[in-house]
Amino acid sequence: ANTVQVQVILDRSVPDRTALDIYSRPESGGDWTHHATAVLVSDGAEPGGARPSWPPRDADALDVDDVYEALTAAGLHYGPAFRGLRAAWRRGNELFAEVALPEDRHDEAGRFGIHPALLDAAVHLPAWAGLAEVPEGRNRLPFAWSGVRLHASGATHLRVHVVLGEAGSLSLQATDPSGTPVVSIDTLSARLVSSEQLKPAGRGVGDALFRVDWQPLELGPVNRESWAVLGDHGLAEALRGTGVSVSHYPDLTTLTGAVQAGEPTPDLIVLPITTHTGTEAGSGSQQAAQDPG
Repeated sequence: ANTVQVQVILDRSVPDRTALDIYSRPESGGDWTHHATAVLVSDGAEPGGARPSWPPRDADALDVDDVYEALTAAGLHYGPAFRGLRAAWRRGNELFAEVALPEDRHDEAGRFGIHPALLDAAVHLPAWAGLAEVPEGRNRLPFAWSGVRLHASGATHLRVHVVLGEAGSLSLQATDPSGTPVVSIDTLSARLVSSEQLKPAGRGVGDALFRVDWQPLELGPVNRESWAVLGDHGLAEALRGTGVSVSHYPDLTTLTGAVQAGEPTPDLIVLPITTHTGTEAGSGSQQAAQDPG
């Protein structure tokens, strides 16, 4: 089995609200892969509803002997600790199941709010039942959980009641064998995946995920254009305020004389256009600027 490192990051910067992100990477090192995001909020809701009779009345018993073989064929390979489905019944769009941890795992139950293998087994029955509704070689996997509440910890056995919704969604209530609520889920949405997508990654192919990689650039001198503004002193000052290298000359003759005297030739000459009124031909005049060099 491949060993991975798991990182859980909590953000409590907002009162009564905790953001949670889950990452993992191979034990040998490498980049962290972001798997899940959750928001934890304060909730004083008490579990409700009457304790149903068990086994459920008017429900048809299901044969679960071949459940894990069918899930394996669809690409879901469960090890011994996760094969917890023991019995099942169906009544319309309702599923009922008994799931349990293997006896050699019972001493681990107290280390968790609910043991991961036990919680996973609680949704194996709907995963198996959903195989009839999806193409061969595909199945639905849990994708988004909403309204998850843990009512008791340390359970080793669960009685699970699932109500199936649309597009593979469901709600779930689970109790211990005495009927005491253990965990409830308002909505669990599934996503369709293929067995090809479930194949183990990282065997000789490396990490193929794209990521941002900042490459340093060599800094060199920047060629700044020099501007010459003719006549309009206010325009020259305004251009200087934008960071442009600006020289001011009263007119083109003054600029030409300065260049001939050894001043650098500007890259750009700005010649303001002024509108004139009078009897001269046309209502205005324009002047063209040329490189004095």
